Amino acid sequence: MKDKLLSKQGWVILLICIISFFINNRVVVPDIMEARNMVTAREMVHDGNWLVPTMNGDLRLEKPPLPTWLTAVAEMISPDNLALQRAMAGFAAILLVAFFYLTAVQVMRNKRYAFISTILLCTCYNIILMGRTASWDIYCHAFMMGAIYFLIRAFAAKACSWKDFTWAGVFMGLSFMSKGPVSFYALLLPFLISYCYIYRPSMKGKWKALAVMIVVCLIVGCWWYAFIYLFHGDAMSYVADKESAAWINRNVRPWYYYWSFFLETGVWAILLLSSLFLPLWSKEDRKRKEYLFPLLWMLSTVVLLSLLPEKKNRYLLPVLMSAAYTMGYLIIVWADRLRSPQASKADKAVYRVNAWLVAVVVAVLPIAGYWFVYRPGYVSLPTLAVLSVLIWGIAACLIRSAVRLQPIKLVGGVLILFLSAECFMLPLLGNVINNPEMKSVSRTRDLEELKDVPFYYNQKDELRIELVYAAGRKIRPLDMAHADSVKSVLPCAILTHGRAEEELPVKLLRSIDTTYIGQYDDNRWAKSSSRYNDKFVYHITLLKKK
Repeated sequence: MKDKLLSKQGWVILLICIISFFINNRVVVPDIMEARNMVTAREMVHDGNWLVPTMNGDLRLEKPPLPTWLTAVAEMISPDNLALQRAMAGFAAILLVAFFYLTAVQVMRNKRYAFISTILLCTCYNIILMGRTASWDIYCHAFMMGAIYFLIRAFAAKACSWKDFTWAGVFMGLSFMSKGPVSFYALLLPFLISYCYIYRPSMKGKWKALAVMIVVCLIVGCWWYAFIYLFHGDAMSYVADKESAAWINRNVRPWYYYWSFFLETGVWAILLLSSLFLPLWSKEDRKRKEYLFPLLWMLSTVVLLSLLPEKKNRYLLPVLMSAAYTMGYLIIVWADRLRSPQASKADKAVYRVNAWLVAVVVAVLPIAGYWFVYRPGYVSLPTLAVLSVLIWGIAACLIRSAVRLQPIKLVGGVLILFLSAECFMLPLLGNVINNPEMKSVSRTRDLEELKDVPFYYNQKDELRIELVYAAGRKIRPLDMAHADSVKSVLPCAILTHGRAEEELPVKLLRSIDTTYIGQYDDNRWAKSSSRYNDKFVYHITLLKKK
């Protein structure tokens, strides 16, 4: 790559990524998406199911396996190491950020713009969340960002660049192996719409290389699907029908559901709104390609996602890339214009609204911390005092940037706030959001009487995959209404919502020995929360022959 990523800016970005995606990444309890990925990875390692993944003993073909393979590598290095498993997603996030920066340099030829846009991206809540959790989303978009970078290089080259087209095909294939066509639709297609409309790249002499790119993409991205189709065709057809139906029938929302997409940027929501309406007060920006390209890219993404019946907020992740570029443009424009005596009143007013809102919100954080963190007893008074001094110091810097019209320092202040939160406040946040009364099934791993004993749950109940992850073993369904079914698997441990005496036949109980192990609660949320769910509460009983 001609672009020097590891310049001074590159090293700063790397440090930001390390803090954003790796520091204190064990604080939050794994959610259902992570549990699915990590259970599948564990069974790959322990059962050798690398090409035909399973989850809790059943075929798991709903998602392509590349992210799970990477998680399985972490499982091989250090079994059940949550920090390392999440770190694999962190490496994918670093890849995304690196290609995001290089793409900005390639298109805009302005490293300051690329650097500021990258900081804005790294301080968007959703990017931080996806880079700290072992789910699939970050992988497919990271690889697609790489494909977009090489595609731009290929489009911009005067001669046909076979190397760039080939690399674009490789990264597209890796994206397809991460989450199927998701990133093709949500990231690549909007990019192509915007780039081709704004820059109108010449394809003279490049069509053969483009065809090679497509072939490479198909080879890298589709070989696993071909393998599964050949050896598990019926299962693959069933999964394809189920997933297609899900896109139409599951989580269906109205077309305007994503109207609040700007909120996904978190602290930068008002800045993104300001960048959307920039042409209203600044006529000179209406025709600038540097502004129109990311703006059209972002709006195309939102429109295309709105056309799909199934909608979830996390599907807006690819919007953040083009949104960060759009906001980065506005910050650089302000940095240049506000220093001039001829700066417009509109620019000054809109900037001050943004800066003062951020500064005020940051300044009141210690007050909110007193009411919602200190008073319930989550932190001590000295800890709150130290954090308050830190936060108010940052707020003072933000106020100064608002008064002196310094947008670059505004971005820097918010960055320091985020890095400080990730280093010092996340462990305290774990006390707030995690269930203090959790008694996880994971404790059964250390019980000698349950070593090498198979686990079962009542087949009439729904088993949450989070319990399978916590238990560190498969938990298979069992017909507990029939004595013969239970006797055939003895000795075993059973998970039941009620006591075993309430769910097993009386005749069976007379002929076996039962040892009550205890009640376990794997709820992430406290009992006082509306998210508390009885499906995570189980009694565990050891059954043996008399």
